[in-house]
Amino acid sequence: MQSSDQFPPVPLTLEGAALLHQMLKIKWPEWRALPVSRRTEIVAEASQLLAGMEERGSAAFSMLGHKAELMLVHFRPDFDALGEVQHALRKLALWDFVELATSYLSVVELGLYESTMKAYSELVEKSVAPHSPEWNQAIEETLARQRAAMKTRLFPEIPPAKYICFYPMDRRRGEEKNWYKLPFAERQRQMDEHGKIGRRYAGTVRQVISGSIGFDDWEWGVDLFADDPVVFKRLIYEMRFDEVSAVYALFGTFYVGQRLKCVEFGTLLAI
Repeated sequence: MQSSDQFPPVPLTLEGAALLHQMLKIKWPEWRALPVSRRTEIVAEASQLLAGMEERGSAAFSMLGHKAELMLVHFRPDFDALGEVQHALRKLALWDFVELATSYLSVVELGLYESTMKAYSELVEKSVAPHSPEWNQAIEETLARQRAAMKTRLFPEIPPAKYICFYPMDRRRGEEKNWYKLPFAERQRQMDEHGKIGRRYAGTVRQVISGSIGFDDWEWGVDLFADDPVVFKRLIYEMRFDEVSAVYALFGTFYVGQRLKCVEFGTLLAI
């Protein structure tokens, strides 16, 4: 096998569903000032729309802590569909009584370090020049096979678990430690070790990784779904001791919430 120094530095990835997280705060003074009858109408309209969205890949979560009171999570086939979601929500009367604290845009991403190493090695051994037409065709054939094999992971449903933990993250790019300057083979080794930890929690937590490079302020978004929220702490704490996290990971703001069925949406706004 040829040295990985001869490879392009960028690992192959597969992209799937488009994701939008919306973190909302309620304007309580304005909401309380409304007549009961008007509040009832507004809740009914919002519940109907959100229930329809729930069937197409959305979920609502009642948030814990001060950062937001409601988080809407949308899994859609593409960005056009996310645009339709935003447009429909903005037309709700309820939208006058909420404040968008923040949002996060990303796409489901599956990293292919192992497949990349195998494909690159075979092409280098055949003396195929990187990024040549022959190289590009072979890489696209590899990606096509992987897309077909991983379709359900690329376009997942939102798990029905009781709790969600969402956070964005980066790989460190500082003066002394820079993930993107590591050799390909070293990044593959560290990611393989990193993945082993997550797989040990497969029965208690569902994880969806989404890429946001070029879409939002961080590089990845991480969604964890579980019926016991303490598992979030255990999983992330264990990963902090993993080399790739301990040395190269930068974590953003964490958001934790409890699943709120859209037909019960009015309970969040009850006063």
